[in-house]
Amino acid sequence: MTGTSRIRAAREDDVPVIVSLIRELAEYEREPDAAKATDDDLRAALFGPSPAAFCHVAEDDGEVVGLAVWFLNYSTWTGKHGIYLEDLFVRPSARGTGLGKALLMTLVEIAKERGYGRVEWAVLDWNTPAIDFYRSLGAKPMDGWTVWRLDGEALSHTAAPDG
Repeated sequence: MTGTSRIRAAREDDVPVIVSLIRELAEYEREPDAAKATDDDLRAALFGPSPAAFCHVAEDDGEVVGLAVWFLNYSTWTGKHGIYLEDLFVRPSARGTGLGKALLMTLVEIAKERGYGRVEWAVLDWNTPAIDFYRSLGAKPMDGWTVWRLDGEALSHTAAPDG
C-alpha cells in the first residue's frame, strides 16, 4: 500500500476488476476452474434492475486491490435481516495494510446502521490466516453447523414432489 486508501461502494465500471479479483480468490482457494462468473453475470447481479448482491471495493492510490461481495439474508429466529459475506479478498500485495479489516468493518457498520442482526460468512477449514484474522475481530465459528448445497447436476435433477 502506497498512500491513499479507501473503501467505497463498487461502481459499474469496476466490474472487470471485480471479476478478476474473484478469479484470484478462486486461485487462492485452490479452485481456479470454479470461478465461472462473467462480467455480464456480475453486472446484472450488482447493477441490474433488482440487484441481488452488493459489493464494496478497497482502493490503494486509485487502484482496486480488494473486495467484499455480500447479500442480505434473514433470520426467522431474530426476525431481522443480516449480511452474508460471500467473498472477502485483498490482493497479496495489499495484505497486512488494514484493507481487509476495513472492508469487513464497512459491512459491520452497514449492519448496525440498518438494524441487521448479524454479519456471517464461511471460511475454508485450512485457511488459517483468515481464521486467525476473523478470531482477532471477535468472530466465532458456528460449531455444530454444516453448510449443505444443491448445485450442478443435483440441482438440475431435484424436483418438487407431485401434488
